[in-house]
Amino acid sequence: MILIAMGVSGSGKSTVGEQLAAKLGCGFADADAFHSEANKKKMHAGIPLTDDDRWPWLRAIRADIEARRASGVDYVYACSALKASYREILRAGDKDVIFVYLRGSREVLEKRLAGRKGHFFDPSLLQSQLDTLEPPGPHEAVVVDIDQSPETLVDEVIDMVGRHDKG
Repeated sequence: MILIAMGVSGSGKSTVGEQLAAKLGCGFADADAFHSEANKKKMHAGIPLTDDDRWPWLRAIRADIEARRASGVDYVYACSALKASYREILRAGDKDVIFVYLRGSREVLEKRLAGRKGHFFDPSLLQSQLDTLEPPGPHEAVVVDIDQSPETLVDEVIDMVGRHDKG
């Protein structure tokens, strides 16, 4: 099984993803590590990425997912996956890829971003991400609200993924 913790910046993808991986006893990767230096520089400068910037990034993540699947290991990724077309590339028809949408209000997201230090994402890009976001529905992802502790979120996700797998 591959879990992808998704949502806009500040939603807790990395925190929840790392804790999910630890609780499930599997590996974790932050999709930010798959970005080119050019993409990171654009985001740091407050310049929104285009789809042309994102396609190679998404293909690199999908290649890593395929390698993990070929190895037969479970894995957790943190990835914004803002558009349905991005999620289609990442899933590639693989029913063992489960998205976990970390949904939050603008107020909660802004508060979290304001407290961040040393991250290359410019908080002014939040509006661009919110504009780009095509929220997945329950048929496409496990949906959880982020206005709770990461530990509670992780327990909720594990419970929901268990139910998702059964049916």
